Amino acid sequence: MKWKEELAQQMNLPKDLMLGAAIVTITGNQEAYVENYMSLIEYTQELIRLQTRDCRVEIHGSCLFIVYFTTAEMKVSGQIREVKYC
Repeated sequence: MKWKEELAQQMNLPKDLMLGAAIVTITGNQEAYVENYMSLIEYTQELIRLQTRDCRVEIHGSCLFIVYFTTAEMKVSGQIREVKYC
């Protein structure tokens, strides 16, 4: 994987395109937008756990719900307290 990172850097290409890296965008503590996830592992009002190519992403909070999702992206709303990479 290291050679792909170096190639992406040398060619000035975004790592998410070259490596399929997850992108997590958080707006305040109300919304999270996750790109490049592979699967939904767990979904409750307190925890949303996603598998990405390299790790798991956990969104902890209260009143969490998935606004929409596709095979590659997801929008989560609710009271977000913490985002963990496991």
